[in-house]
Amino acid sequence: MLVGGGLLDGSESFPVTNPATAEAFETAPLCRREELDRAVEAAERASFSWSADENARRRVLRACARVLDEEREPLARLVTLEQGKPLGDAREEVDSAAEWFRYAAGLTIPIERVCDDSDTRVEIRHEPLGVVAAIVPWNFPILLAAWKIAPALLAGDTVVLKPSPFTPLSALALGRSLAEIVPAGVLNVVSGGDKLGALMSEHELIRKISFTGSVATGKKVAAAAAAGLKRATLEMGGNDAAVVLDDARPEAIAKGLFRAAFANCGQSCCAIKRLYVHEDRYKAVVESLAEIAVRTRIGDGLKEDTEMGPLNNQPQYERVGELVDDARTGGARFAAGGAPLRGKGYFYDATVVTEVSEGLRLVDEEQFGPVLPIMPYRSVEEAVERANATGFGLSASVWSSDLDRAADVGRALQCGTVWINQHAVVLPQLPFSGWKDSSIGVENGPWGLLGYTQLRTIQVAKKERSRDA
Repeated sequence: MLVGGGLLDGSESFPVTNPATAEAFETAPLCRREELDRAVEAAERASFSWSADENARRRVLRACARVLDEEREPLARLVTLEQGKPLGDAREEVDSAAEWFRYAAGLTIPIERVCDDSDTRVEIRHEPLGVVAAIVPWNFPILLAAWKIAPALLAGDTVVLKPSPFTPLSALALGRSLAEIVPAGVLNVVSGGDKLGALMSEHELIRKISFTGSVATGKKVAAAAAAGLKRATLEMGGNDAAVVLDDARPEAIAKGLFRAAFANCGQSCCAIKRLYVHEDRYKAVVESLAEIAVRTRIGDGLKEDTEMGPLNNQPQYERVGELVDDARTGGARFAAGGAPLRGKGYFYDATVVTEVSEGLRLVDEEQFGPVLPIMPYRSVEEAVERANATGFGLSASVWSSDLDRAADVGRALQCGTVWINQHAVVLPQLPFSGWKDSSIGVENGPWGLLGYTQLRTIQVAKKERSRDA
């Protein structure tokens, strides 16, 4: 672990499993309360000097991006070993993380002069919060760490990062790689399970928690943050809908739909998880997606020809199987897939499901796996109503040959991001946030940066005033 600028083994360790084999291949240090205290106290000590020089912070962020470029291959290999995604996708993840650091380095922390007359000058400034706890999940362990580290560091905060216990190794390796770039205590990386996350959420020296994960865990984080009056940014997933209109061309959109639903084995908070298709296009879309699904090469992510890797962990593997079995009992049919693959590892077939509707868990819940329920509709109003009938509100997409019409439909969808003829295109300069149960706060762009700051008003009287004024 990276604690206070030095490397710390920890007094205990825990196993890390390769999802392609379902066997442990390495161990990670288990951070205890005493070690967490050391990390947080180091971050607190470093915060004053770190917050003093914005230009120095920019230089450090650019250096972090260069380190990610240099360490691309070993970091990507670790991501594949512990997360499961194909090596090419892992390389893209590391590349994207570097892009996030570079983008953050170019952001401006605004100073707004709201008044400057003969009597008074008033400035609104955005100041650092202090120590930030960054808690990231297992689906994008390097990229989502960058989403949090980069803006927090630019804002002048210091960070204690906790990766998922399913994917700690790549984040720990990132910490070791950045140890000589980032001043001591500014970035700390610790590893452990749910107990560690709870300790971070409750720690009295931590002023903000930036969390990505499940709704259930996010609510616990929010409760702990409220008790300590901490700021919190919570991104808690989605049950994202895509709507295919009656003028869409199935042959033109099938690859885009499939990639948006099945990339990273479907383990993305903004993946397509429900697909509503006009009845005139339904059969063609189902057949096109099923054809792609049966051709998809599933296997160990370290093999260069693999297109889809395994699910990341046994609980998720069992959950996907449970949802599919529940759908089968409810009368679902499978145009492709519908079962786990034989042999070692958490492999599940790319599964296209028909004859389903709301009321089945597969439709109502976020499956977070390689399973896509496809449902027909008759009117756009019906499709919008069904798409909105969820407690989630992260993102959605509309697919059509008429861009203006698609945009009109998109505006009726209750979510933070709507894509037209694409899906899950996330860029560092654009805000990423959700409605309803999907999130509190925002990440990315200048909006995400300001979430790592607090306001200070500086009011200057240009003329001396009497005490009674």
